[in-house]
Amino acid sequence: MTRDVVITGLGLVSCAGEGVTAHLDALRAGGTPRVDAATFAPYPVHPVAPLALDGQIPKKSDQRQMEPWQRLGVYAAGLALDAAGAKADAALKAGMHLVVAAGGGERDYAVDGQILAGLAGADDKGAFLNERLQNDLRPTLFLAQLSNLLAGNIAIVHGVTGASRTFMGEESAGTDALRIAHARIAAGQVDLMLVGGSYNAERADVLLVHEMGGYLRKPDFRPVFERDDAPGFILGSGAAFLVLEAADHARARGAAPVARLAAVASDRTRRVPGSVGASLASLWQGAGATAPDLAISAATGCAGITAEEGEALATLAPGARRTALGDLTGHTLEAAAPFGAALAAAAVAAGAAREAVVSVVGHRRGEGVIRILPATEAA
Repeated sequence: MTRDVVITGLGLVSCAGEGVTAHLDALRAGGTPRVDAATFAPYPVHPVAPLALDGQIPKKSDQRQMEPWQRLGVYAAGLALDAAGAKADAALKAGMHLVVAAGGGERDYAVDGQILAGLAGADDKGAFLNERLQNDLRPTLFLAQLSNLLAGNIAIVHGVTGASRTFMGEESAGTDALRIAHARIAAGQVDLMLVGGSYNAERADVLLVHEMGGYLRKPDFRPVFERDDAPGFILGSGAAFLVLEAADHARARGAAPVARLAAVASDRTRRVPGSVGASLASLWQGAGATAPDLAISAATGCAGITAEEGEALATLAPGARRTALGDLTGHTLEAAAPFGAALAAAAVAAGAAREAVVSVVGHRRGEGVIRILPATEAA
């Protein structure tokens, strides 16, 4: 059984602003997104635009117990539910399934600092690290880092109480969240799903982790496909959620689709020269992409793979306008694929594209392709 899967609601927050209109305006305008080059110098970040949290998270107690990445996700999820006409329908939300792509939560910077300082002078670094991790990390802190807390908070605040799943694992988590949701709806296993991810880039700990891997760009902003002189990405805070629905289910409840999620394909290759381009070509064919007029890339800006992705897109979509998400929102890791799909859907709905394809190439591993069509067009 294969059913058409449509998108009936979008929720977006990033440095570009809040909502679909702000992001479409940023897509049309181009230029440099909001950048904070001072707070974490020499590492620039793209800070999220100011949000009136009460609009989607009315209880101050709920706001206080969430970390920033959770507030962003809950807020964007609320926007998507509003757009889908589902916010006030408790019965509809009770049967709505939820898929979240997110990493871990915030860190205890004081403990991290003590461990790093002591590690430098420790004779047996492994033994020192094990001892400190066992004795210094509080169980409550560990629980606060669980990524499925975002799903729990969406359920608490918005009443989405169907089955939930959480995907972790960098950029591929967002691709696979969409892929699994699409497959389950298409197969008739479920009618309605809320899918998305969130990321808080304004954290010293995540900057440390990625700098240790050699992935961060410093000190200035340059467009993603012009970062061939050094690694790598500039992180961005934001969240993107989509309401996915079987087309017949949307018609039955009178919901107007934004666009059609035609295909989501993912891969994980061994990273050698040429593997990214070959993977994208295979995924492109598997997704049924023909001649899109909009290609949205979640390219990281990392040396080597970004150039390879750019060359592949130039071959696969020679007539398409190419846009890098990093030039609009910054790099949002787990949320990158939902952001790309949501922006592509918004562009198709606005008539800015007839067919849009999103490429998602992870900074270490994982490749994906997402194809978006008008709501009324067959795959």
